[in-house]
Amino acid sequence: MKLMLWARISWVLLALFIAACGSDPNPANETTRVIGPEPTLSSDPIVARIQGTDIRRSDVIREAEAQRAINEGDFLRVDDPVFDRITEELIDQRLLAIEARRRGLENSPAARERLAVAEERILGNVLLETVIDEAVTDEAITRVYNEQASLTGRSDEVSARHIQVATREEIDAVVTQLEAGADFGELAILLSEDIATRMQGGNLGFFSRQSVLPEFAQVAFSTPVGTVSEPFESTSGWHVLRVDSRRAAETPDLEDVRPGIVRFLTFEQIENLVRSLRETVEVERFDVRPANTQVDNNDMPVETEPEPTE
Repeated sequence: MKLMLWARISWVLLALFIAACGSDPNPANETTRVIGPEPTLSSDPIVARIQGTDIRRSDVIREAEAQRAINEGDFLRVDDPVFDRITEELIDQRLLAIEARRRGLENSPAARERLAVAEERILGNVLLETVIDEAVTDEAITRVYNEQASLTGRSDEVSARHIQVATREEIDAVVTQLEAGADFGELAILLSEDIATRMQGGNLGFFSRQSVLPEFAQVAFSTPVGTVSEPFESTSGWHVLRVDSRRAAETPDLEDVRPGIVRFLTFEQIENLVRSLRETVEVERFDVRPANTQVDNNDMPVETEPEPTE
């Protein structure tokens, strides 16, 4: 299973509401009264009521996400100034909508056209949310985790130290000292040119085949534990390496990788749904570019001069 699948998705979930009109709220306005607690629906309390219609905490959170005032899934405190600002904007938006209905504007051609577009967006989002809720379950998350854990369990990790110098002559001199009984870590501190590991005695820690350069992986995983490798060359210079230990690759805890699995399953469901719909529903695209427009190498329309007439 490819955990990089979602990187190919070219679009994300649409916002459920259009961003607010951006008015400057005035909490001191005499038409807005702050009153006591209202009944709650689960953990979604009512934050405002306008002519019998309610605005709930979830409405404020959703609008904050749509405006990118917070990231999706972030917690927004009710005493946060952002919460108060967006609440006031939603109140203004609701007042404008009520007045528009009083004037009968919801039946105007412009309103009906825009409402139809908004309805499509909302229905599309509800469909995506429904499909994702049905697919991204604890059972599915555990299944993906177990699949990845079984793949990880087939690989090993080694812990090693290395000494890096510039030339073959220098590395041969290092090998001579090691064969004479010199301590590997002390030689690394004295001679290694790898500033990242030198003061740690050349310690590379545990690593897998995929996490290091191929030449390192080939030597490290073919050298027996407790022994020193033959000198080898990389783009950084000449090396000698000692393998200290070897172990099966550790499997991360489920909770540590859960967010990544959720993202993978989410975008997998979106991609599969859209692909299925495109394969089963007829879609026609029409070229509406003017006749004197051509496409350049960057797929951008370019206006061309009209052909001269005789």
